[in-house]
Amino acid sequence: MSKFNLLTVKEVKKETPNSVSILFEIPEQLKDAYQFIAGQYVNIKYKKQEKEIRRAYSICSTPKSGDLRVAVKKVDDGLFSPYANTRLKAGDQLEVQVPEGRFTLETQVDNRNNYAAFAAGSGITPVMSILKTVLEEEPNSSFVLLYGNKNTEETIFHQELHDLKQKYLNRFFVYFVYSQAKEIESIFGRIDKSAVNFVLNNKHKETSFDRYFICGPENMIDTVGGILKERNVTEEQILFEIFTPNNDSDIPIKVEGSAKVTVLVDDEETTFTMSKKEILLDAVLKEGVDAPYSCQGGICSSCMCRIVKGSAEMKRNSILTDDEIDDGLILSCQAIVTSDEIYIDYDDV
Repeated sequence: MSKFNLLTVKEVKKETPNSVSILFEIPEQLKDAYQFIAGQYVNIKYKKQEKEIRRAYSICSTPKSGDLRVAVKKVDDGLFSPYANTRLKAGDQLEVQVPEGRFTLETQVDNRNNYAAFAAGSGITPVMSILKTVLEEEPNSSFVLLYGNKNTEETIFHQELHDLKQKYLNRFFVYFVYSQAKEIESIFGRIDKSAVNFVLNNKHKETSFDRYFICGPENMIDTVGGILKERNVTEEQILFEIFTPNNDSDIPIKVEGSAKVTVLVDDEETTFTMSKKEILLDAVLKEGVDAPYSCQGGICSSCMCRIVKGSAEMKRNSILTDDEIDDGLILSCQAIVTSDEIYIDYDDV
């Protein structure tokens, strides 16, 4: 089970007027624990008015850099991001979980691959780690990025991406899309069918891509994913991570009565009774069980567990494949228990 450790903030860097990147200092004894794969994220634990808050933030540095850096975009009604953008400073300490996540790429030095990525807003964060890793570790591979924002000023890593484009000529290609500004050598609008086709059918019509990465709002992911499937791209070639979910995609599940629940976390079992109308994770946390979780919105995989006995259905699922669900995996933050008894295992995932 993933553990939190108290880490010291080494640097808070202003990336845009409304975003920062946070560099953590990793003690020598924890360096192995914080090794990561490009594209992974960490959960940060923060207390506000005595209430514990957990938020997941993608790592934007590369595995071989020796740095653990995340980017945080300010959300006006957010619980942690306003603090991170206005008050957090070097020397402060935060509880940070070891890296996890499945929106990843493991490189091979002899690969000759072509990659394409589509990112919007802070969705650039894991993609930044992935693309820099490819450019540094796969000298014969290329990377194409279509990146959407409101304007240049709000574009996280704007200058760094320009620098990478100059450094890796003929290997890295970036196309900026702005919804609120018309800039030279950029696309006006959003990441839609016309923008995707402009890049794939016009700029890189001779390129056959091996892998596609999509990160940002769920609507954008659905749009780009649909376009790629129209091009006969297989699901195995597409990897996506949702940063902003649709609010109208919950599946109604009708249940009555209560259920006996047994939970295994860190080799310890806890048994209790809950109403079937409760969310499974909420009931588990209410019992004082230290189960893993973060977004509680079905867009990360932190709360994933395995059903050993019994059954449950998810109100929302944009992460797990049908095979994974058939294998018993479930997102407990979206799970409604449908059996009278259930046994879930957080350790075996």
